[in-house]
Amino acid sequence: MVGADLTTPAGLRFAHLDYAASAPCVRAAADAVAELLPRYGSVHRGTGIRSQASTAAYEHARHVVAGFVGARAGDTVVFTRNTTDALNLLARALPPGTTTIVFDGEHHANLLPWPRQLRLATPRSPEAAVAAVDGALRTVRGPAVLAVTGASNVTGEVWPVRRLADVAHAYGARVVVDAAQLAPHAPVDLTALGADYLAFSGHKLYAPFGAGVLAGRADWLDAAPPYLSGGGASAAVGADAHDVHWATGPARHEGGTPNLLGAVSVAAVCAALERTDRVGLHEREQSLLRRLRDGLAAVPGAVEVSCFGPDHPRVGIVSLALPGHDPAVVAARLADRYGIGVRAGQFCAHPLTRRLTGSAVVSGCGAGPASLLRVSFGLGTPDDDVDRLVAALAELTAG
Repeated sequence: MVGADLTTPAGLRFAHLDYAASAPCVRAAADAVAELLPRYGSVHRGTGIRSQASTAAYEHARHVVAGFVGARAGDTVVFTRNTTDALNLLARALPPGTTTIVFDGEHHANLLPWPRQLRLATPRSPEAAVAAVDGALRTVRGPAVLAVTGASNVTGEVWPVRRLADVAHAYGARVVVDAAQLAPHAPVDLTALGADYLAFSGHKLYAPFGAGVLAGRADWLDAAPPYLSGGGASAAVGADAHDVHWATGPARHEGGTPNLLGAVSVAAVCAALERTDRVGLHEREQSLLRRLRDGLAAVPGAVEVSCFGPDHPRVGIVSLALPGHDPAVVAARLADRYGIGVRAGQFCAHPLTRRLTGSAVVSGCGAGPASLLRVSFGLGTPDDDVDRLVAALAELTAG
């Protein structure tokens, strides 16, 4: 893990427990970028060795990512800036009149872009989620999309995506999965999830180089106007202002010079994860999660929040309400006094944090009635970081 030996100005080894915001870079991603830099150039547009090598690396990255997500015949992989960018791209590609069904517990990236929303209240159980989607789709006429998270960025809870997808498909609706928090922790496969589309970010997948992915069915994407009009997206441009023939396939939505290094770094992480023992990684993460939750349960006043209950499966994310304490102040003191990085606020999921805290509407993303403290971890997190956090929180909340 790059930066594992980072220290604070006070000389403390920094404990990074904010993976849900941005995960640290793994060596595989850094090495892939370093290897390409001497030959780096623009893709698809040159005959020189730099362009040829870069084009090959870029398209190989697309092939690797396609394998990582289990892309099917007829699927496409588009490189974007991040999950937000990927979901906005798809939202603009929806056929006219498409209804989007979305729960209000989504991250804003999967809550705000969609047109013609049918917004549902966050359910209290997976069964309630399935029933809500079924009830909503009974009322829809015309094309429909269900947009759902794979794992909550607030609670870490894994959503019943396959069950929801089965219901959606029974009504002829398509399914897009926000896998930003799921992909770093568990295999993501379009067929296994029952997803038509999948989106995730490199910077949460240990490749913080400004790249994201939208993978899935090509037909709507090929029929939509380019996300970015310009070079690369155009196949031919005539003399008339409207005489433009747009490219098909990924190039249609990758106008301009793409982020080659970002794509290569994401692919390097995908390949490295494919080579690892994912079962072993899952068991290690769950063991660390139990250690964290057991420790936090003994912290005075700390209340772990959840949508589906404490026993529901989750990834390495835990959020706490701290009655009597401002989470933003606690987070700042954890950083300054103890060298521990966590996150405080509403995590770009305002409706959900208000629901979980029972708070009224507040402005901004910082501290306030709906503010929570979030702890998140992943590859490379040692037991000691968890133990340091629990001990520090106990000291800060005592009395």
